[in-house]
Amino acid sequence: MRRREEDRRRFEDRCRFEMPVWDQGFARVAGVDEAGRGPLAGPVVAAAVVLPRDLYIPGLDDSKKLTPRARDLLYGEIVGIAIAYAVGICSVEQIDLHNIYQATVIAMEEAVSGLRPQADYVITDAVRLPRIGIPQWAVVDGDALSNCVAAASVIAKVTRDRIMADIDSEFPAYGFARHKGYATPEHLSALRRLGPCRHHRTSFHWESEQDLLPGIESGGVNRAQGCGR
Repeated sequence: MRRREEDRRRFEDRCRFEMPVWDQGFARVAGVDEAGRGPLAGPVVAAAVVLPRDLYIPGLDDSKKLTPRARDLLYGEIVGIAIAYAVGICSVEQIDLHNIYQATVIAMEEAVSGLRPQADYVITDAVRLPRIGIPQWAVVDGDALSNCVAAASVIAKVTRDRIMADIDSEFPAYGFARHKGYATPEHLSALRRLGPCRHHRTSFHWESEQDLLPGIESGGVNRAQGCGR
């Protein structure tokens, strides 16, 4: 009982950014967050979520603080009760073309534009969205401080993890289902053996050793193509 009361108190504390916006008459406040800015492979995924005002979601938190099982359970709950939610995805090609920050902005704006009904106010996790035409508030550590941004972080993370699981089925030798494209020892070891596959971000300067990514300087030769099935 005490743990649930503490969780509810934290949930209510995380309404500190939504509450003044609601009180100004904005009914549909969307939280926006991303997953996948740091990995060496895979897309960057953003989500936008509009939650009902008088709502308590037990266990909701920044997705980075949650277990995979907790995220999956919350994903289903958020999708079921949200007024609206949408996802935006920027591919590896777009990341390499624009850079990861601009790709993140594009994915976030795509998520916001996909909301039905549309949001009338947006709270993001520290990223300004210049083209959405909606009032917004960029909150540093928003995924830890705002419930709607935390909900967006869960949707974005679970969506991206599922994409990486699909990529793993195509290129199982890299272990994408386990490390999700991040620079773990397992991933770096696979890159040393195999070179990059088509899901790796060639614009990321992670080849500090010339033998880490053989072929990447000559146009990203896919030496691991045969690892898919």
